[in-house]
Amino acid sequence: MASKKQIAPIRAKPGKTSIAPEPAAESAQAEAGGPTAAHALDRYDVAILRELQAEARLSNTELAQRIGLSAAPTWRRVKWLEEQGYITGYRAEIDRRKIGLGVLAFVRVDAERHNAQATQALEAAIRQLPEVVACHYISGTGTFELHVMATDLDAFSRWAMQTLFKLPHVKDLQTSFSLGEVKAGAALPLGHLERPR
Repeated sequence: MASKKQIAPIRAKPGKTSIAPEPAAESAQAEAGGPTAAHALDRYDVAILRELQAEARLSNTELAQRIGLSAAPTWRRVKWLEEQGYITGYRAEIDRRKIGLGVLAFVRVDAERHNAQATQALEAAIRQLPEVVACHYISGTGTFELHVMATDLDAFSRWAMQTLFKLPHVKDLQTSFSLGEVKAGAALPLGHLERPR
């Protein structure tokens, strides 16, 4: 059996990742070997994830230069990360206020927990609402927490009356509003994937 690759730390500078020089044998292996089904994330994969989270529009050539590999193995690794579900998509981040979505509401929805079918029906209904940009099952009070966007408080109030209160199998609702974003749209932390050799 092939041994799992160890992940070396990535020396990062703000805005760009720079890869420390590799021993010749390891560098040659990274260039020649393509990812397989048993492939474990190594330092190059982590670097790819970090760079694409920061700037998803990088060309394969630019990405290869940043992580310290040539273009072909970089392309293979990106394709493997996509196929294995590590990378689930690419999208533009849009400033919600610039497009008139001034209200962000957090709505806790308590479903009729005693009825699994009722909870599933509510979940399916929530998935169909474009105003709900995120939904999570939660512990504690409530069944779901919804992140809802609207243009203003009046629009949210109309949406709540016409849509939110009519969702199936809702037992209780609690709403709070964001008064300001401290942090949003951040990249996922990858430090736990970077282990010393």
